[in-house]
Parts: sequence; structure tokens; C-alpha cells
Amino acid sequence: MRPSLRLIVLIACILAPPGVLSPASALAGETFARVRANGEVRCGISEQLAGFSFKDVSGRWQGLNVDFCRAVAAAALGDAEKVVLVPVSASARFPRLLSGEVNLLVHTATRTLGREAGIGVLFAGALFYDTQAFMVPRSSKARRIADLNGVTICVETKTTHEINLASTFSAQSLKYTPLAMDSLASVTSAFFADRCQAFTSDRSQLMAIQSTAPGGPEGYTILPDAISRETGGPVVRRGDDEWFTLVQWVLFALIEAEERGVTRANVRALHSTATDPVLRQFLGASGHLGKMLGVNADWVVQVVAAVGNYGEIYERNFGKQSALPIERGLNQLWTHGGLLDAPLFQ
Repeated sequence: MRPSLRLIVLIACILAPPGVLSPASALAGETFARVRANGEVRCGISEQLAGFSFKDVSGRWQGLNVDFCRAVAAAALGDAEKVVLVPVSASARFPRLLSGEVNLLVHTATRTLGREAGIGVLFAGALFYDTQAFMVPRSSKARRIADLNGVTICVETKTTHEINLASTFSAQSLKYTPLAMDSLASVTSAFFADRCQAFTSDRSQLMAIQSTAPGGPEGYTILPDAISRETGGPVVRRGDDEWFTLVQWVLFALIEAEERGVTRANVRALHSTATDPVLRQFLGASGHLGKMLGVNADWVVQVVAAVGNYGEIYERNFGKQSALPIERGLNQLWTHGGLLDAPLFQ
């Protein structure tokens, strides 16, 4: 270590409260340092959307995206409640992240080359696999995409949906009139006001909107055709490797916990009783994985105890007893035919 850098680390360790900084965290990037200084993770989430980010009857935010925000707070700060949830529209989500107003974006945002290479953000993995589909009134004669020739289609602007829509209709020589609006709420209102004859978005979003449709969900149907696979996940600003690495491995930890049978109910007991050396290292009972990330040794325990493993989170928000039951499909573990897997915690 260069003398000047060693001095910076020494001063940081002297000034920090006991137990806050390890050598790794003393070198943490700007975002991680800000999170620690403020004692909170500012997390941009989707607008009110069943299954992903919604307020329950008590007014508390719930959903897949919300749970992931809390998981990161549990890892970074040892407390899942040290999170500020900021609902943002699709058009504002990346500007809010790039401006530093939020430290982390957990939205229904699709990973694309243009976003990573063009606007200075990084996706920290796949939190949810989806497809783009179309919803129409049940009274519509449309049964396939080809039946939408010549209609007006509602779509949220500054999304991949807008581009995929244009590409698909061009490839099939179909005509349409787009009604593009800058928030999901505006597009939804326009669709239910009959300003367009079809609505395109992620299938899961359409299901969430259908579930709260005026007059009941039976008045609308989602066409079976899918025009793209949408891979969504947590997003951070480029250039802060420490923060990116932590967010990425929080996601991997949720997946690994499910694969190893580590649950909200047994994680603390396993931390004390596990004899498998790999499991002990994963849970921070041995090794130095937490120190490498600049967090407490038991960070995985804190995460799983707060929100559960990936399967528990999915079941809570999309399971059969949830308000928005969605089959896991591609969101299954790789051992069950899905696409979710995690690198080795070694």
C-alpha cells in the first residue's frame, strides 16, 4: 500500500466508530461511503405495482423490489429498515440514479447494452425474468398479435417496450398508432379510459394491472404471444466497484440461500450449528467473505433473517396465496429448470 493511501486508511479507521470500518470498507467507493455516512440506503423502486412495490393495508411498502432494497440495507448497514424507498417513473428512474438522489435502483428495468454502455449504469444481475406481452379488453376480437393491425396501443415511453413494439410490428408488416406516456399510472389510466385498444408491457406488469382493473380482472385478457424476454435486476451507477460488488453478491446470496435450504426460520440456528465448511463460510461463521465486501461477517444471516431467501421472497409476492400469483418459470433455480444460479461463495 502506498504511504499516502495507508495514511488515509489509518485516519478513517481512527475517526470511525468502533466496529464500523474494516480495512476493506475503509477503501469503499463513494456510494458505499455515502450510505454509511447517512445510515440509510436510498432505493428507487417502481411506482405502485402489485407484486413488485405496493403498500399493504397498513401503509407499509411490500414487494419483490422492496424486499431486495431491504436486503441490501441489511447487508450494508446490518438493519433492513435503514432504507428510504423512493417511487419513480420509468422516464425518471435513470436520471434519479445518475444524479445520486438514489443509491440503488430496483425497478422493472430491463438490462440492455445501450443502458450499460451508453448512460453509465450497471445491472448487478437478474432479479426477475419476464416477457413483453399485450393486454386487451375481453370484448376485443384480438387473440394474437396479428389481430392488432391498425389499432392504437398504449405504451410507457423511454422503455424497451416502446422499441420492441415498433420492431415487432415492422417485422410483421403491421400498422399501429402508439399512445406513449411517461408514467405507468398515466398509461394505465389511458387504457382503462379506452383511449387505446391494447396495452403492451411486461407480462407481470399487465397481470398486476389486470388484477386491479375497474369492474374486475375478468374484463381484460392478456394475449399469449410474447415479443421479447425482459431481464430485470438491480441497477447502480458505473464507477463504484465496491458498491456494485456488494449489491451483486446480495442477489447471489438470496439465490444461494434457497439452493442450500437456508431460510428465514433456520438461518440463525445454522450459523451456530452448521458443520459443512462451505455453508459455514457462506453464513460468515468462518472465513473472511464479509471483510472482503466491507460488511459484517454475518451479513448473509442479516439478509436472510430480514427477507428470506429468493424462493421465500418469490412465494410471498407471487405465490399461490399472494395477490398476484405468477408461475416461477424462468425464475426457478437452475436445479429446477430455471435460469437462477449463483457463483461460488469461496
